[in-house]
Amino acid sequence: MTERSVFFVSDGTGITAETFGNSILAQFPAKPRHVRRPFIDSEDKARAVLAEINTVAAAEGKRPIVFITLVHDAIRNIVSSPDCKGLVLDMIQTFVEPLEVEFGVKSNHRIGRFSDASQSEEYHDRIEAINFSLAHDDGQSARNLDIADVILVGVSRSGKTPTSLYLAMQHGIKAANYPLIPDDFERGKLPSSLAPYKRKCFGLTIDPVRLAQIRNERRPDSRYASLENCRYEVSAAEQMMRRDGISWLSSTHKSIEEIATTILRDIRPDRLIY
Repeated sequence: MTERSVFFVSDGTGITAETFGNSILAQFPAKPRHVRRPFIDSEDKARAVLAEINTVAAAEGKRPIVFITLVHDAIRNIVSSPDCKGLVLDMIQTFVEPLEVEFGVKSNHRIGRFSDASQSEEYHDRIEAINFSLAHDDGQSARNLDIADVILVGVSRSGKTPTSLYLAMQHGIKAANYPLIPDDFERGKLPSSLAPYKRKCFGLTIDPVRLAQIRNERRPDSRYASLENCRYEVSAAEQMMRRDGISWLSSTHKSIEEIATTILRDIRPDRLIY
């Protein structure tokens, strides 16, 4: 399967097709070549993609897997026609059309997540959340923490920044993040700027060996990256979070999606219902 290609073909960004397709592909022990083809919104573009799929099929000697989210019948029929040498998995026919029958109404066959992003309150909230998370990354600012949805705390390089940005981009969560440093451990308490907002805090920890590997990529052979120091910082951070009653989890073997979902469940369960 490593020599097989997977196409994600959409008349929008292709993110939905790729996310769904990757969820399915994750069930198999393989890493095929990914090809995303977004904005296939005309018959000419559809024919070009069809030709590309068939060329790849001939070159690889195997059927490419083709995930499609194409709402217009004429365009969809070209890619999914008998002429296609790939295995086409159609999300519209598989999910949308059965729901049309169940609900007794036709779907709007809208392309993309938003019909007009500038008029979407959800989109506006996500942009605001992204700006907030960037402004409050790595303890840059302690201003406006009262409006934060969550404040991620943990040692440096434990996954706080990517998690906060994912929460902002995907869920519109205003997520600040604040590194716990040796000075905090010597004082034996959370930074004073976080104390009033302890109920909003959520901790990330990490296996010291993995932390040392990550830090050595950034600052090799430094005390910052030494295994001894990583063990000390992780242990001290976990003790602090335990003492202050802050929920926390290890990011060592968890994906950003798993971490974010756990945070939403514990801090903002309302965001799991929308």
